Amino acid sequence: MKNKSISLAFAAALALTSAVVPAAAAPLKNIVLVHGAWVDASGWKPVYDILTKEGFNVTMVQEPETSFGADVTAARRVIDLQNGPVLLVGHSYGGSVITEAGVDPQVVGLVYVAAHAPDVGEDEGALGKKMPSVLARTPGAVEKTADGFTYLNPADFPKLFAPDLPRPQAEFTARSQVLAAADVFTTPLTAAAWKTKPSWGVVAGNDQIINPDLERWYYTRAKSHTTEIPGASHSVYVSHPKQVAAVIADAARSFGDAVSAAK
Repeated sequence: MKNKSISLAFAAALALTSAVVPAAAAPLKNIVLVHGAWVDASGWKPVYDILTKEGFNVTMVQEPETSFGADVTAARRVIDLQNGPVLLVGHSYGGSVITEAGVDPQVVGLVYVAAHAPDVGEDEGALGKKMPSVLARTPGAVEKTADGFTYLNPADFPKLFAPDLPRPQAEFTARSQVLAAADVFTTPLTAAAWKTKPSWGVVAGNDQIINPDLERWYYTRAKSHTTEIPGASHSVYVSHPKQVAAVIADAARSFGDAVSAAK
């Protein structure tokens, strides 16, 4: 009986020890990339290639840009398709989209790449007027169709949106724009995920679409881990994919312990 009691006690102690020792940390695997206005998800290809080679499961959202609500819904649809926790990444206007969609419980963190990050009740159009960009000070740069959709004048696109890309690539992007409904920029947010979830921010030092000072202000307010890429244009995710991918990968790996504990 004495030996049996010792064996039972040892088994109980072993079980208790196993329960409190955490599993080996593994990085978060699911990354969802959200593009900005006037472009589509194909611009993420260089970042996608790097992240997938590092073992991440990367998915892009194709926003219709017909309304802010439709774009948020498109992001949520892709989030729902992921198996496990998600790191949500947004470029430019996509920052507003991830700020709203990021309250989804499956999303554990946010990465803003030369992006807007409004608060509840704010919209990026009004915030942009407080710290005007080169774009805002360029007459005729933003055109509008008869039915209320906006686009960047193709003649201005290379020098404002993508001055650090090869000219043929910038011109092709200018001619393949996704026209965005004007009201996507003026729809107030009803949620702000950065208030409750960790975030990272990339400042494009030579951004002419969003004032870099506004990007810094957003990220300071959100207490984001901030990286600045000097000389980078608004197309930083295309022109500097290694640096942008490194920020995203570091953010994802920071969730290793939390993700393991949640399993």
